[in-house]
Order: sequence, then structure tokens, then C-alpha cells
Amino acid sequence: MRLSTALAASFCCVLATPAMADDTAAPDSDGTFSLGRIIVTASPVKDLTITSSTLDAEAIDTFERTSLDDAVNLMPGVSASNSGGSRNERLIYVRGFDRFQVPLSIDGIRVYLPADGRLDYGRFLTADIAQVQVAKSYASVLDGPGAMGGAVNLVTRKPTQPLEAEARGTLNLGRDAEYTGYNVFALLGTKHDKWYAQASYTRNFRDHWDLPGGYEPVAGSAEDGGHRDFSRSTDWRLNAKVGFTPNATDEYSLSYTRQEGSKNAPLHVTDSASTQRNWTWPYWNIDSIYFLSTTALGDHATLKTRLYRNGFDNLLRAFDDASQTTQTKGRAFNSWYADTAWGGSAELDLAVSDIDQFSVAAHFRRDKHVEWQQSFPAGTTEPKQTSIENTYSLAAENRLTLTPDLTLTTGASFDWRDLKQAEDYASGVLIEYPLHNGSAFNLQGKLVWTPDPATTLHASASSRARFPSLFERFSSKFGGAVSNPALKTERASNYEIGAAHDFGPVHAEGAVFYSHLQDVIVSFPFLYEGQSVSQSRNLGSGNYYGAELALTAQVASTFSLGGNYTYTHRDLKDPTNSAFEPTGVPTHKAFVWADWAPLDGLHILPNADIASDRWTVNTAGTLYYRTGGYVLANLTMNYELREGIEVGAGARNLFDKYYVLTDGFPEPGRSFFLSLAVKY
Repeated sequence: MRLSTALAASFCCVLATPAMADDTAAPDSDGTFSLGRIIVTASPVKDLTITSSTLDAEAIDTFERTSLDDAVNLMPGVSASNSGGSRNERLIYVRGFDRFQVPLSIDGIRVYLPADGRLDYGRFLTADIAQVQVAKSYASVLDGPGAMGGAVNLVTRKPTQPLEAEARGTLNLGRDAEYTGYNVFALLGTKHDKWYAQASYTRNFRDHWDLPGGYEPVAGSAEDGGHRDFSRSTDWRLNAKVGFTPNATDEYSLSYTRQEGSKNAPLHVTDSASTQRNWTWPYWNIDSIYFLSTTALGDHATLKTRLYRNGFDNLLRAFDDASQTTQTKGRAFNSWYADTAWGGSAELDLAVSDIDQFSVAAHFRRDKHVEWQQSFPAGTTEPKQTSIENTYSLAAENRLTLTPDLTLTTGASFDWRDLKQAEDYASGVLIEYPLHNGSAFNLQGKLVWTPDPATTLHASASSRARFPSLFERFSSKFGGAVSNPALKTERASNYEIGAAHDFGPVHAEGAVFYSHLQDVIVSFPFLYEGQSVSQSRNLGSGNYYGAELALTAQVASTFSLGGNYTYTHRDLKDPTNSAFEPTGVPTHKAFVWADWAPLDGLHILPNADIASDRWTVNTAGTLYYRTGGYVLANLTMNYELREGIEVGAGARNLFDKYYVLTDGFPEPGRSFFLSLAVKY
């Protein structure tokens, strides 16, 4: 049953307060899979159903945020965006850091595409997710390499009762209340003294989405308004797990996750037809099988392990024109990716004394990337090209209780990678690139002071690096670039100061943050063998800084409200391009909501997504400009017909606001939904 006080807690989305995640006291009582958690900064706020860096299922479900990018946009410090261009992918930025600098994991197992790292966050569904964990700026070195600007982890659900069953369906409607798609979810689970098992399935089908009524096509536009052309997509996700719990301290789990997607890519609304890339993805699939465990070694030590095998398969098809029926021109191709990763980690936690806990962790991952392409008009298919790389990390962290209310945590890690093979195909020749390895040292520390139960203050600093992808080192970018096997890591030095305090029924949190970036990878233009080409080089630098504020208040037993605000300033310099501006992140961003329960079982939740303008760039890369800001009014209503049965209805972008996040790609206009949920 949804309670107003619980909902207020759920949407607090409070700011990061460094404190070790507590995995000791009934960690799975809320249905969250504790083995799949990572160490995130968390605020020890009383009675909250989410921590300062997590977003729980209650929040996701109530606001009908079915994809990951849409869900995390509820949180302070996290912004959703759109890549635009021919890929038209959904993006996430954490305090200004992008998808290459903030790794994504499922149950602590990293989802990584070794070729280019271009995750499309719109493909990740949220129905079976118990928590979304976001570590901002400070991400523990124990959780593995790559977290230059933070980390995102999806924690799947786990059964808490002898028998659990749930089914949920949502019907999506467009501007004129016409059918646009659906979302369905089903779960069945069981939990016993010594074991548990669970399986869930979710599917999201989008026939189309509608442009706002304010959209006016220009002459020669590739989009005439109404239903957004080429906006159809299909995604489904399966998650199954079995676990063994022999005693109160030990747990062993085997899980399997598979998600499959297919999507089209809407076209730029003002570029000419001759410059458009008509791309579509018949399949975009990820699967993972993984073993997680935690074992108590006596009274003072705990061993945690992870072993996994991940797969990624992708087909990108490029057509002659917008009809997507022929592949006869030189611009047409079929491009396949087939990636496999094997890896694991082990973490040993030692209680050195009553006031000192020391942890060490080791990580290993082997990525194998295979790609090949069929080119037209000849229709010839090139031989498969293979790249293999091993990544390692050794980390240590110490948590020292200086006084009963003051804790100091310090950590360090050394990451390195060993490139075994790097192949490409060009001009009828299979190319073996020179092999070059890389390494990075990371250091961090945080101080937490809790002078009283209602107050927490913190300060943290970290220096983290991330390795460049195969694409950044070796891609020819359709013949316009040359490789750079010796490309170095990017690095960020992150600092944060913040506080949280309860003022009676009002909970307030705030933080200020600053990051200095160096050796940022940019595209360097130069002449090579008489041709104008580019090469990835570590020439960029910059500074990100800002502030976050979150408030929640229980005004009355039937009325609560809350909201959060983020200010982000990014100053990033590309010495090869004086006009360059960092794109995708609004300077000001907010989310506000209210929950009114006028009758038992009825909740009415007006809410709004608010953002100022952000930098974007035209397709040619010659003009940087700011998009307009927006205020999107939304409304959700839920009514519990009886215990375990709930109906809902709502609207997004209620006033049909026209807005864009990136050049040439308007966002959806007004939409509606109807939902039904049954739980046992």
C-alpha cells in the first residue's frame, strides 16, 4: 500500500553524503538484491525508503519512468539528454560527466561495449529494478575501474515472501489519446529459510510518439509533424535468479539477465534529405550470466566474489534513403558487432579493530570485440576483425572511526590493461594495429561528521581516471581519422562538501562540488599523407562545478511535497576548436512534486520537470548555440481499489510544450497513460 509518508521519502532523492553502504541490517527486507549493490554515498536519514544516491521502485513506478534515462532524471545532479545525429541515443550525465566517464552496472556487473562505449540508456527498462544507485563524483575504488565522474548501478529485485506474484500493464496514448504503445511486467518469486528463486519479464513497445502541436515543419523538412517518423522501438528484458542462504551471514546467487531491443532513428528535422543518414537497428541485445557471493570468514572477515560472462550483439543497417527499402548506394551498409566479456572480482573486508575496517579488492575483465561490415553497392562482406583486451584493478580502502561521530575513509587503486589484439580492415587489407598498454593510479578520501541524529556533514576528494575505448584509439571514422594506439587515460579530480539536516517535518540536504578535468580526449585535425584527417589526442582540459539542493516536507497526514535543484557549470576547452562548448547538460535543472491523498487509497501527484537551456551543435559541427529551457507539467493519479489492486492514469508534458535537447531533434509532446497493477 502506498503511504504518503513513504512516498515523501521515496522522492527525496537526497544529495550524496559519504557513508559506507550498510549491508548488515536486513539488507533485503525491501526486496533489493543486496549482493548486487555497490558502495555508494548514502545519507543516514531516518525512515527514508531511498538513500541519498538511490532511486527506488516506488518513485520509478509512480511517475511512470519506464526507461533508465527518464527515471534518473528525477534525481539531483543527474541529467537526461539525447545524442541526436544518426544514432539518436538517450544519454545520462552525472554532474556533467558523460556515458564514457560514468560506468553502468547491473547488480554490480559492468555493462561495457569495448568498441565505442556508446550505451543507449533508452534501451534499459526499469520495471524489474528495485533501486538505481548513483555515485556522484566520489565512487569507491573497491567497485572497479573507470568511475572517473561517478557510477550508475541497477539493482534487481529479490523475493522477500514465500510466494510473490506481480503483474502490471500500462497503455500509452498520444496527443489525441490515440494508441502509441504499451508496457507490461510480470514477476514470480519465492523465498525460504535456505533458498530463494525469482523470474521477471518486462516488455516495452512504442508504435510511435507525437511531436508537440507547436512544431512547424520548414520547407524540405524530413518531418511533417504529428506522429514522429521512425520513432518505433521494441525492448524486452528477462531476469532470473536462484540463491542459497545457508545461514544469517552467507549468500550465494546465480543470475541471468537478457535484454533485446530493436529501434529506428528519427531524422533531423531541418537537414536536407541528401545529408541524412537513414540508420536502423534490427537488434541491440545484451545478456549476462553471473555468480555473486558473500561469505563470513569467522567473526572479523567477509569475502565477496563476482564471476560473470557478458555478451553484446548489435546490427546497424544504413539505407539509401528514408524509405529504408534499398541498399544500392555507397552510403549503405550492414555493420555487425559481436562482443563477449569474461571477468570477476574478489573483495575481502577485515575488521581490524572496533574502530578500523580495512578492505582489499581485485578485478579482472577480458573483452573480445568482433566486427565486420557488408558494403554497397558491391554488397561484399569484409572479414571479421577481432580485438582482445584484458583489464585489471587492485584496490584498497580503509574506514577509520576517529571519534563516535567522525569517520575517515581513504582508498587507492591501480588499474592497468593489456591489449592482446587490435584488428581493422581497410582498402582490402586486414590491419594489425601496434599494441600499446595503459595504467592509472587512483586516490580518494572522505570525512563524515554526524554531530547529532538529525545532522550529517561531509567532505570528499578523489582523483580517478578512465581508459579510452577501442573506437577512440583506432576508429578511422569512415576514412577521416587515423589511429592513436598510445592514447592516454582521461582524469578528473573531484571535490565535494555537503550537509543534511532535519528541521522537524522538513528534510533538507545540500552539496557543492568541483571537478578539474585533464588529458581530455579531443579530435585533433591535421594533414596526413596529403589528406585532411583527425586523430584522438589528450589535449582537452576544464572545470565542472555546481551545487545541489533537495527538500521534502510532510505538511499534513494527507499532503506532502518535495523537490530538488541542480546548478551545473561546465568549462571545457578543446584547443583545436575555439568555438567548442560542452553539450547536453542544462545549467539549471529541477524536479518538483506534491502528493495529495484526499481519500483513502487515492493519491494525486502533480509534478514538473524543469530545465534551463543547454549547449548543442549543428550537424556540421560549425555552430554551437543554446537550446531553449522548458517547464513540463505532469500529473499522476493512483487509486487502490482493494489491497493489491491499483489503477492509475496520468499525463506527461500536459501543456504540450515544444522543446529540444539537441539540435534538430524535438522531444515528445503531450501524452497520456492508463495503468493497472496487481500484487500478491
